[in-house]
This record gives sequence, C-alpha cells and structure tokens, in this order.
Amino acid sequence: MLRVSSYPPAIALRILNLHRHTRPGGWVEFIDLDLTWTSPDGSLVESHASKKFNNEFIRASREANIEACPGLYLEGWMNDAGFKDVKAEKFVWPVGTWPKDKHLKEVGAWNFLQIMEGLEGFTYALFTRNLGMSKAEVEVICANIRKEIKNPAMHAMFHLHVAYGQKPEA
Repeated sequence: MLRVSSYPPAIALRILNLHRHTRPGGWVEFIDLDLTWTSPDGSLVESHASKKFNNEFIRASREANIEACPGLYLEGWMNDAGFKDVKAEKFVWPVGTWPKDKHLKEVGAWNFLQIMEGLEGFTYALFTRNLGMSKAEVEVICANIRKEIKNPAMHAMFHLHVAYGQKPEA
C-alpha cells in the first residue's frame, strides 16, 4: 500500500496514478525544478532584488500549499512510494547567457526568455493573495528583477531534477 498522505496533494496524485497505470516492471520518470536561485561564483547575493523575490516566491508558494522546489524531493518520494532502482540527476538551469558552455548558454537564453515573458504571470496571484501586495508593488518588483537579470555580471541559476525508477514486479 502506498503511503503518500504527507506529500503535497498534486505529487501524491501523480504517484498514485503512476502506480495505477504502470505495469509491474515498468519505468516512470519525474522531472521538476528546485526554484532556489543561486550562483556558482557568488554574484547573486541576498541583497539582490532577484534573490529577495526568489525567497518570497518560495515562501508564498508554500503558504499556498504549493511546493516551489519539488525537484529536491523526487528521489525520496519515489523511494517512499516503493519504486526500485531509483536514480536521480541534477542539471544546472542558468538564467541568462553567461555560461561559457554552448549548451548551457542556449538553455540560459531560453530560461531568460521564459522568465522575462512570464514573470507577472507566475507572480501576481501569489504575491497579491498570499503576501498582500498591491498590483503596483508587484510591478515594481518585476521591473527590478528584469533590470537585474539583464546584467551579464550576475550569474544566477537554479536546478532541474530528474528521478526515474521501476515499479516492482509484484
């Protein structure tokens, strides 16, 4: 019997559905993010608007019962749910084109674009409903973040996690 009652509801549902719809011996994979922004060289610091925003975003998400960093838990959730041969990998997701590596530079460009284009979309509801901010306050925050992440000296990134495992035969 699966025990997923302590998991966030969306995760518990996914795991239960995977068990129902995966044949014994079949493989499943989860891919999700850890939205905690960091930098490999210390160029993103706590005083940056982007880091303050990130901390508040994670806090507001958790207050809304949304796990903003589920990637950190994928391997454990799969093990707890009874999958076997669980493996986990972690990948860098840069914010911007600062990496020297060609592949990471491209990933960073796409990630930069999705942040620039979607910032209000994933901020307004959380910040106005859960943090009590006004629309104008959110707009100022978004403008400050856009300004900061355009700075090539700031090497922000977060991580993408992949975990996969096999449903037991019996």
